[in-house]
Amino acid sequence: MTAGVKTIVALSVCLAAGFLLSILSCALYGNWWPLVVVFTYAVAPLPNAVFGRFVSSDPLADVSSSVADFGRFVTSILVVSGLGLPVVLAHAGIITNPAMTMSVLGGVLVYGTIIVYSSLFRSQTHDF
Repeated sequence: MTAGVKTIVALSVCLAAGFLLSILSCALYGNWWPLVVVFTYAVAPLPNAVFGRFVSSDPLADVSSSVADFGRFVTSILVVSGLGLPVVLAHAGIITNPAMTMSVLGGVLVYGTIIVYSSLFRSQTHDF
C-alpha cells in the first residue's frame, strides 16, 4: 500500500489536532501540568527507533531479539504513562476533568498518528 500526499496531509492534520488539544487543555483551564504529557509524545517512539535496529532482517527467521523486545517494552511504558498521567492528575484534583479529557484525546490522536505513519511508511522489500 503506497501512501500519497493526501495521506501525509491527513496525518499531519491529526497530529496538529492532537497537539492543539493538549495545549488547549493547559491554556483553557489555567493549569500547565497536562503539558508534561507532551514530553512523552516526543520520547515514546525513540526506544522503538533505537532498539528496532536489532531485529533480524530475515522474515523466515524464528529468532526473537531480546533487545528489540526491551525497546517495545519501554515504548509501551511511555505510551501507557502518557495516556494515564492526565487521569491520575485529574483524580488527584490537580487538573479538571475537561482538561483530562482533552489531554487524553490529544494523546490518542498523536499516538494513533505515530502508529499509522510507521505502518504506512515501513520499508518492505520483497524479492519475488
